[in-house]
Amino acid sequence: MKINENTLLEGHKVVLVPYNAEHVPRYHEWMKSVELQQLTASEPLTLEQEYDMQRSWREDTDKCTFIILDKRLWADSGTEEAQCMIGDVNIFLTDPTDPSLAELEIMIAEASYRGQGIGKEVTQMMMHYGVAKLGISRFQAKIGLDNEISIAMFKKLHFQQVSVCRVFKEVTLETAVDVSLRRRLLQHAGHVTEQDYQAARGERREAASRAATDPPM
Repeated sequence: MKINENTLLEGHKVVLVPYNAEHVPRYHEWMKSVELQQLTASEPLTLEQEYDMQRSWREDTDKCTFIILDKRLWADSGTEEAQCMIGDVNIFLTDPTDPSLAELEIMIAEASYRGQGIGKEVTQMMMHYGVAKLGISRFQAKIGLDNEISIAMFKKLHFQQVSVCRVFKEVTLETAVDVSLRRRLLQHAGHVTEQDYQAARGERREAASRAATDPPM
């Protein structure tokens, strides 16, 4: 989606950035994992297919994707951006007749980052962005029946189960954007800052260059 192609969102533990070609090799390695394929209901792709997918997601008007970066690693200008990657988060506009309905999907690909509240923070950041920038008024999450951790997280965020599909082995949860949800999002994601992504990348490159040329103390 073009709307976020130069958007960086900075939270407490994470930084969200647009999905770019430089992220594809790391993403491709993640998706070789059978566990992640099962959790995301995905089929393995070739590297070239992953590049095609990245370009498609950038151009499509019904998909908004951010790559999740470890904020601590991102703060170190000497660390390549791809090495800061820990997952991704997506909004899919699944109903052409209702652009205010969004399906939310999050993946914490790096297992060492799970169980730290990062999924919850990222989900709230993405919901806040979806409401403010995309005009979303209802969120859905479709989760595999055996992914109990994700189901529990969305329920903690006040999503309600609306259906179970035994054929696809998934549960659908929903929440409406009402006054109470807006208040919660402001409370938990109001700290998020939106920045110019390319400008932030430029500052990191300059800092890395200075560090490389400065004489040792």
